[in-house]
Parts: sequence; structure tokens; C-alpha cells
Amino acid sequence: MAQQELIYGLHAMTAVMDHEPERVIELFVLKGRDDERLTYILDEAKRHGIGVQFCQRKTLDDKCNGEQHQGVVARAKPGKVLDEHDLNNILKSQASPFILVLDGVTDPHNLGACLRTADAAGVHAVVVPKDKSATLSPTVRKVACGAAEVIPLIQVTNLSRTIKAMQDAGVWIVGTAGEAEQSIYACKLTGPTALVMGAEGKGMRRLTRENCDELIKLPMAGSVSSLNVSVATGVCLYEIVRQRSI
Repeated sequence: MAQQELIYGLHAMTAVMDHEPERVIELFVLKGRDDERLTYILDEAKRHGIGVQFCQRKTLDDKCNGEQHQGVVARAKPGKVLDEHDLNNILKSQASPFILVLDGVTDPHNLGACLRTADAAGVHAVVVPKDKSATLSPTVRKVACGAAEVIPLIQVTNLSRTIKAMQDAGVWIVGTAGEAEQSIYACKLTGPTALVMGAEGKGMRRLTRENCDELIKLPMAGSVSSLNVSVATGVCLYEIVRQRSI
């Protein structure tokens, strides 16, 4: 495991300062930048005794390999990796668990977008396999706009086993698949639910699909055959939100 990691972007940095300031080792800020959001981050850094260096843009660009950093970069201790034990605690603590499972989503931009939407939709945890999946990289944190610091990302060794454990806990497992006969709008999704989204282009793996309680699809009226996984995730999550709020 890496001893340190980079965090960049105003939303991600604000979230870290609000929730885990003890992780931040040092802050690098664009020289000459002065706005309200950055002032808040600097004030929090001062309050927590975090050193700040003011740098030229090229220095920040080089640290982030050209990624958009919005004038603020932090060197930080890695966050705690959550696992099956943490998921079990979450399931026990919620009267009606709402879980998002991402089976093999490897693009960090898609994972970040899914985390952002999951947080907005009130999802209690996002579950990913340890292998063949994007993890909490600086890019994921930046795209997630602060959601990566507040929504639990659970990394599991065996996704099929985790799905079965959720079923044993009373969670209904709904998988999305293009070949499904039933539309999401025809399904009742009001109780404890885990939505399973497959990898970009490939969909869910065979074992994952076989372990789902129900398979659903989004109706596709146009000429494209599928949606980007983060877009499809948003549509599906908010249909579940709609049903749970009735």
C-alpha cells in the first residue's frame, strides 16, 4: 500500500478538510490565487497546523501529471480501506439498506462519477471487487467532487460471496443487463436493495449475473445500444430513490 497519496481539486480538498484533516501532510497552492473556497481550505490548514507552500502553476501541473487541480494539491496519508466487515456493519445499522455494486468498473472517471451520484442519491455504500476495478485514486477523488470522502467504498475479495451475504441479510439484488426482459420501471424496488452495474461494454460477469435475484434493463429508444455506466447508474439509482420515497 502506498504510504502517501495526492489529493487535488477544490471539492475534494474541502471534503478532506471537513472530514479527515488529520490525513493531510502538506498543502501546495497556486501562487496568487485568492477566492472564497480556497480561503476556507487555507484557514482550515492553518487551524490544523498543516504546512502550506505557494507554487507556480507548472509545479502543480507536474505534481498532478497535467490533471485539473484547480490550484490546490495536497500530499496526504492514504485513507482507510474498507472491507466486508465494514459492509456488514453498514447493513446492520440501516433499516432498509441501499447499496450500489460496481462489477469491474475500471475507468477512474466513471467510478468518481458513480460515487458522486451515489452520495447524492443517499446510497449507504458502494461495493467494488479488489481486482479488475478502479480504486480511490486522485482522479477518482477529483471527479467525485468530495463524495469519495463521505460515502463508504467497500473493496471485497469475492464479489459473489459478498452478494450472497447481502442476500442473507435480506437485501434484494437487482442486476442490470441488456438481455433482461423486464424494464426497471416495471420492478418494485422499495425495500432493502443492492443495484449491480456491470463493466463498461462487458456488463456483469457471469457469476455476478447468476447470483442476482432479478435482472432489469433501461429502455433504449434510440440508435445507441447502451449508456455510459455512470449515466446508467444515475438513472437507475434515482428510479430506486423515487420508489423508496413514495
